[in-house]
Amino acid sequence: MKELKIEARTENLPDVLGFVDALLEERECKMKPQMQLDVAVEEIFVNIAHYAYTTGVGEARIQVDFEGDPLSVVITFIDSGTPYDPLAKEDPDVTLSAAERQIGGLGIYMVKKSMDEVLYRHEDGCNIFTIKKKI
Repeated sequence: MKELKIEARTENLPDVLGFVDALLEERECKMKPQMQLDVAVEEIFVNIAHYAYTTGVGEARIQVDFEGDPLSVVITFIDSGTPYDPLAKEDPDVTLSAAERQIGGLGIYMVKKSMDEVLYRHEDGCNIFTIKKKI
């Protein structure tokens, strides 16, 4: 497992994506799953940067591991910010027009639809959000 510890700031997103993409490229990940993973990583990291820490800036840890046959990547995001389970919110009604839909939730909905597994838990004062995707 590889881990990146970084301040949860939106300007650090390129470093986070670079970290994840380098590991995916080492495993010769195909373009489609890599693009889907990049969208998911961006959504999750930006949410941590914007909402996890109500005062000041905190740290985010991004762990990347590979497992199984067929090979899957498991990416875990850990922060010690305000407890929040993004999976508890009801999925947006995508049959409605953008004007009719409630604001929020579409990004996490896209993550849930594009990943093979999405898990959240709060443990030892940390939000732990994990995505898994066959590559």
